[in-house]
Parts: sequence; structure tokens; C-alpha cells
Amino acid sequence: MQSLDVKDYIVFLIYFVIVAGYGYWIYHRKKKATADSKDFFLAEGSLTWWAIGASLIASNISAEQFIGMSGSGFKMGLAISTYEWMAAATLIVVAVFFIPVYLKNKIYTMPQFLNQRYNGTVAMIMAVFWLLLYIVVNLMSILYLGALAISGITGFDIYLCIFALAIFAIFITLGGMKVIGYTDVIQVFFLVLGGLVATWIALNLVAEEAGQVGVINGFKLLTTEANDHFHMIFKPSDKNYIDLPGLTVLIGGMWITNLNYWGCNQYITQRALGADLNTARNGILFAAFLKLLMPVIVVLPGIAAYVLHSKGYFAQEMLDSKGVLDVNKAYPSLLNLLPVGLKGLAFAALTAAIVASLAGKANSIATIFTLDIYKKAINKDASESKLVWLGKASVIVSMILAVILSLLVGEKLMGEGKQGFQYIQEYTGFVSPGIFAMFILGFFWKRTTSNAALFATIAGFAFSLVLKVLPQFADLSSLAPYGFAVLNGDGLWEIPFLDRMGFVFIFCVIGMSIITNIENRRGVKTNGLEVDTSMFKMSPGFAAGSLIVLGILAALYTIFW
Repeated sequence: MQSLDVKDYIVFLIYFVIVAGYGYWIYHRKKKATADSKDFFLAEGSLTWWAIGASLIASNISAEQFIGMSGSGFKMGLAISTYEWMAAATLIVVAVFFIPVYLKNKIYTMPQFLNQRYNGTVAMIMAVFWLLLYIVVNLMSILYLGALAISGITGFDIYLCIFALAIFAIFITLGGMKVIGYTDVIQVFFLVLGGLVATWIALNLVAEEAGQVGVINGFKLLTTEANDHFHMIFKPSDKNYIDLPGLTVLIGGMWITNLNYWGCNQYITQRALGADLNTARNGILFAAFLKLLMPVIVVLPGIAAYVLHSKGYFAQEMLDSKGVLDVNKAYPSLLNLLPVGLKGLAFAALTAAIVASLAGKANSIATIFTLDIYKKAINKDASESKLVWLGKASVIVSMILAVILSLLVGEKLMGEGKQGFQYIQEYTGFVSPGIFAMFILGFFWKRTTSNAALFATIAGFAFSLVLKVLPQFADLSSLAPYGFAVLNGDGLWEIPFLDRMGFVFIFCVIGMSIITNIENRRGVKTNGLEVDTSMFKMSPGFAAGSLIVLGILAALYTIFW
């Protein structure tokens, strides 16, 4: 039944009061400080390592994971966990190599990095681009998928859910990064607790269906009854290879998408840029440990839903309006099986994930627009109070735009039958290779020129488009023996999008290298960053924690290869 009991609403109300009340207390406690723009946007120097780590995860885990990744778990199994587990390894790389460069050079936003390393033109182009990406793709997708999930659980109209989520997120965001950072700790508590409860109940249901008891037995039954759903590495002959092409998830394009997301993304790095190096690194390491846990919360329920569905559970609930199976409805359908009270807790966890991500995205939009566009190009002498006011106004405007987009095109792009998580990953991947090439060479090759950076931005996007449409004009079957082409749903040989990202990244690096060498010979000067090997030294505690994370990852991939 798609509705909540009174007890469920009481549980949800407790969650709402705790988050809103704590956020209100933090806001008034630090009200004087929020008149300063850096404090409002970055919470400079005030977030602890556990607040940074919790905020990273709360901002990252959203409807695209709970709904989209659970749906992908239903369809393809544990392999979709590679986005979470490889992110844990990526976070360590970011903590060791990226964060020290940002902090040493006093970089607070990604456009500021581009301006400092290249020039104002590159920075402004990317600032505008990031605003469009965050609003048109990220905010809109989180709002729509989140509302779709909540509608499926409560029975409320999806449009009402879109408006309610937007208002709740605005309330949290207007308090600034300090409020977001500390309320995210509570959000992560509910997210993890509610998510684990949903997984626990799902595994118990699987066990009970087979006449057994306990989550251990439930998990064992999953691995036997859905054995094909417990392999991390797909072969070219597998029907899901086009989404997760074999070893690419270990040594190819998966690194590009993760390094770009965790290391070159204002939305994410903003949480650590206001702290000192040790605090930032410890917070990122904490996030890496939490990442290891995420597949238990968002993927296992999808696999459990697959097994239960095969036994006749929620047969009608998972059908779209045309009678076709819609994997995006797997998680909401599963939550509807939870007992009264626990269903409210799981609902609170889902809402926490959605609202935290919306708040984080909106704050990053406000930061880029206010500090990197308005202050630099429109009003260089703007007062601190004016910047904070404008930041709050841009939060509201961006959320209104996201609501409008959700209402107009949300269903068409991510509606019935579509894998929402895969949609977001593929279309974000059109720009990730060029951006990452621009950042990584900008970090560690002082000779890299501004024109080379512009080439990566523009040519990288163009080349991604070319490779996407190429199957319509050329036979790529010759790439099939090497695993770089598979048949798609239209019977055309297509390059999997993670492989496309790898090819585009290589193309961008080669192009940037050629342009840089030509311009260096002409005497073009560059703005290198301050980088030295001492910046990358790790504390013993951080090094030990990193080895533990990497050891767990190695064990997981060995067991579920």
C-alpha cells in the first residue's frame, strides 16, 4: 500500500524537527559570522573532520543512489557498486594529491583555480558552464527522482513532492555552509540508520520467503538465487557490459568520472576547502570508510527487490503506465513492505539524502555565481553583506529553475522505465574527461597554457558527442574483439560510455600537450601553481586508515570478481 501510517509520520516529524531545529540553532549561534561571505559559503575553519566527512556523503548520496542505483542493482546487480567502492579509493587520491594543492594555493572555488592557473576567460566560461550543469542536470535530477520516490511511498502527487523538497532544501541552504555541514551529520545518521533498517528488513523478507530466518540467511539466499547479480566485472558477452565494461571500472574511465567528481567539483570539494590540511584529509578518509558501506544501503535492497519480485512481490507496483517493468520503482516498492514505524524511519533516511544533496548543490551554485561571476565580472566592490544576500537570492532562484525543469522535462528524461543513475552518469561524462584533463595538467605540469585548457573544455565535449553519434554513421564492430564496442538496443555497435570517457581523456591530454609545446616555443607564459613534494606527506594515522580502506576494497573485488 502506497501510504504512511500515523506512526510513520510521527517518526518523520521527529526527524524534521531535529534537523530544522539544529540548523536553526547553528544559524543563530553563528549569525554574526554569516555576514562574512567566506564563512557563509565555505564555513571557513569551523567544520570538524567528522562534519566534513558526513557532509561529503550526505551531499553525494541522494535519490540518484537510493532510486537510480537501487534500480541498477535490480537490473545488473552488485557490479553497480563500483561507483561507490572505487570512489573510496578515489577519495584517498584526492586527499593525498588534490587537497594539498588547493589549500597551499588558497583556492576556495573551482573557477578561482582556473583563473589563478590559466586566465579569467577559462574561469568565466567554466563558471557559467558549471552553473548550467548543476541546475539543468543535478538539481533537476535530484528533485525529480526524489519526488518520484517519495510519491511512490506516500501516494502524494509527485508535483506536491517536488515543491515540498525544494522548500525544505531552501530552508537548510539559507543558513550557509556551516548550517549545511553540521545538519549533514544528522542527515547522515538518519540516512545510514534508515538505509540499514531497510536492508535488514529486505534480507529478512528474502529469508522468510524461503522458510528461514535472519539477515545472514537472507544474504546467502541472495547470492544463490541471484548468483548472476554478484559479479563485479562483466564480460563483453554480458548484456550489462555496455553500462559497466569489464576492467574499465578498475583501470579505465571509472577513474576519470570519480576523480573529476571528487577532485574537480565545487559541489564536493567545497566541504574541505575551508579547513586545514589534516582536518580536510581526515574528513575525506572518514567519507571513504562511509563509501564502503553505501552498497549495503542502496544496492543490496535492489538485489533483494529483484529476488522478491521474481517470487511475485509488488508485481503491479513496479509497472509503468504502459505495463512495462520500471526498475526505478524497486526501492519505493520495497519500502512499502516495511512495518509501521520502520517505514517512517526509512522514509526519513530517503528524505535526508535528497534534501542534503539539494542543499549542497544549491550552496555551490550560490558560491560560484556570487564569488566567481558577480564579484569578478559585475561588481568587484560589492560588500560582504551584499554578497551574502545575493548568495541567498541565487539559492532561491536556482531552486525555482530546478522545480520548473522538473515539471517540464523530468518525466521525459528520467521517467518510467529509465535507469536514472545511468542517465546522470553518462551525460555528465560528456564533459568530465575534458575538465579532468584541464585540472590534472594544470596541477602538475606548469607549462600547460590557457589555450590548451580551452581546447580540453570545448574539444572534449565535441569529441564526446562525435563518439556518441558515431555508431549511426560507421560500423564499429572491428572494436568488438578488444571489448571497446558492443551491440546496443538498436542493433548498432556502440562504444560503452565509460570507454568513451577514457578515449576522450587521452585525446584531450594529447591535444593539450601539442598546443602547450607549440605555445611554449613561442614564449607564451604560464601561471604555475605552488607545488612541492612535501605537500603530499601523510600522517601515520591517515596512511594507516588509507591502507585499511584499500585492503577492504581488494578483498571485496577478490570475493565478488
